[in-house]
Amino acid sequence: MSKIEDMRHQYQRRVSASLIYMKQGNIPSMADVGSKGSTNISKHLVKTLGFRMRKSATEGQTAGKGFEDLTRDFLQEVFEYLQNLRPGKWRFSVHEEISAFTQYKHLGELTEILKSGVQKDMRTSLKSLLGDYLVTPDIVILREPLADSELDHSGKLLDGSRYPQHTPLRKKNSESELLHASISCKWTIRSDRAQNARTEALNLIRNRKGNTPHIAVVTAEPLPSRIASVALGTGDIDCVYHFALPELQTAVREVGNETEQEQLEMMINGRRLRDIVDLPFDLAI
Repeated sequence: MSKIEDMRHQYQRRVSASLIYMKQGNIPSMADVGSKGSTNISKHLVKTLGFRMRKSATEGQTAGKGFEDLTRDFLQEVFEYLQNLRPGKWRFSVHEEISAFTQYKHLGELTEILKSGVQKDMRTSLKSLLGDYLVTPDIVILREPLADSELDHSGKLLDGSRYPQHTPLRKKNSESELLHASISCKWTIRSDRAQNARTEALNLIRNRKGNTPHIAVVTAEPLPSRIASVALGTGDIDCVYHFALPELQTAVREVGNETEQEQLEMMINGRRLRDIVDLPFDLAI
């Protein structure tokens, strides 16, 4: 087993051990008990994974929060092996507001304006125009700006120069971290609330000053039609990643109907759905 296969296996084992439990009727916790397709695919997905599942939920822990933490840890662990592709000082975190980062610092300034000296009717107009622009992603990947000695190993390129004066990668110009990636974690995709991943993505794209970060969704949803509700289409989310895509493919082939099989293959072949192990490599692009 290669190192990346082992890391993927350990990630799935932790997710299974911490978050998946068997509900009444031996139905895995990520299944929608009101959907026959969801319950059948979930059962076969769990069987294909081959891990022992708990009989009750972990007390005091929500599946969503646990999924975020485990996914962040996995991405950070793998990304450390890709330093040759993406050298730099990186930080992986959860639930940080984007106004702290270089591309979105102006949003924090705008928030303060709206809170203070602007008349009430103008605040209302601005909010209706801008919407909920302050996003707090589930997982953020941040890059620290670099000192001149780190940017210029030869000592010849910068050599005390005033230039470049504006790039945020140069620490002399900006102390704020750069938002490299915003990742939304959806344990399941059950309602319109799951679509907020698209709203967050559009806000990140429209309200940035600088480069657009990677924007991705990670899920454990078993039903292809519900994954498709987020994955299909372009222009907002880069791609959706499943925590166990090959295992899901096996489950859908064994018990899914023809439509479910076609939907899953369409998303994969259309480059809208990938396995979790693809994500850290895509983040190195």
